[in-house]
Amino acid sequence: MYRKINSDMKFTDRELEILDSWRTMDLSHKLIDMNHGGEVYTVYDGPPTANGKPHIGHVLTRSIKDIIPRYRRMKGYHVEFKAGWDTHGLPVELEVEKILGINGKPQIEEYGIEPFVHQCKKSVWKYKDEWEQISDRLAFSADMEHPYITYENSYIESEWWALRQIWDKGLLYNGYKVVPYCPRCGTALSSHEVAQGYKDVKETSVFVRFKAEGDNTWFAAWTTTPWTLPSNVALCVNPEADYVLLELNEQAASTANAKTEQAYAAGTRYYMAAALAESFFGEGNFEVLEKYVGTG
Repeated sequence: MYRKINSDMKFTDRELEILDSWRTMDLSHKLIDMNHGGEVYTVYDGPPTANGKPHIGHVLTRSIKDIIPRYRRMKGYHVEFKAGWDTHGLPVELEVEKILGINGKPQIEEYGIEPFVHQCKKSVWKYKDEWEQISDRLAFSADMEHPYITYENSYIESEWWALRQIWDKGLLYNGYKVVPYCPRCGTALSSHEVAQGYKDVKETSVFVRFKAEGDNTWFAAWTTTPWTLPSNVALCVNPEADYVLLELNEQAASTANAKTEQAYAAGTRYYMAAALAESFFGEGNFEVLEKYVGTG
């Protein structure tokens, strides 16, 4: 059995007392200066963007990140744990577009690139105080007073320097990669940026009948781009897929499936992919007359 925690422990007051004791002992600077002169162990914090509020997920990740620097200090290392701020990226630009009431690359260019960049630089510090407060409450041991900031020239030039070192060592190569592209934003998207706006949607699609030459037989096709149908000149099949010629029976004429009723009214014989026949026309509504492979 365990002892029940007293409900009047005043956890909020206790937290404030602990925070005050940390400030009194100047804990943050003591952690930064700890083991001065010892072997250096360097850690760069994967930086947040300060134009978004911190949440409980950041409490978890910051606590996990701090495990390694704390462990290394316990092992006698002088840890240089550098905090940072991510001040680039599509999320920042989208937030500023909302503030300015503009939409997309053409309107950004009309507004002016330099003024837009200036607004972005202002936006990234919107919740800086909240981020610093939550870091203090967690006793996050990174150096928050001397962070790296990704829009500063010193940081940008250090990235260029690193790329040059990699190039000089023959570790860069020129290749091709398929990446998502946003026509509205006029830019390629990272997987993280795609995930931010990803959602499942219902897409309009149509089933189309194409009459076979010479008899009352049809090809059944499906497309999500019906606006291309007026320019169609041929049908393609998958050379490795299985196809069937089927004939709808009397049951198909009275089924509750509107697609099957309409198909029966137009003609009873259809060529289509074998795997889709039952899901489209319904079980028991047809008889398979012949089977084909796409190459046949």
